[in-house]
Amino acid sequence: MSAAFSKSNQREKMSETDDVGEELLEQAVLRINGTVLGIVFGIILGLLIFVVTNWLVIKGGEVVGPHLALLGQFFIGYKVTFPGSLIGMVYGFVTGFLVGFVIAWVYNLVVALKNK
Repeated sequence: MSAAFSKSNQREKMSETDDVGEELLEQAVLRINGTVLGIVFGIILGLLIFVVTNWLVIKGGEVVGPHLALLGQFFIGYKVTFPGSLIGMVYGFVTGFLVGFVIAWVYNLVVALKNK
């Protein structure tokens, strides 16, 4: 009988340490670093604008990228040219960084409210 009591006592201790471990893991894993996510989003969006713009420049044609040229309404100095692709890459990085940072901030806020 004492062996059965000992085993159930061990299970209770293991379940307590598992609960503490799970709480620490949830707090550590569920938070997103806004700077890192912003840099990743910025790099992706900057490279995307750079590659797509240069793809259209290389492709050429009578009218080059009329839809993509509309980005010039938001990104001052952007045109569907090689120098424009560099300008667009910078604007894309800044925009992507801000979007990623805000996503991480909102996500962390929701996680903090959930854990209260």
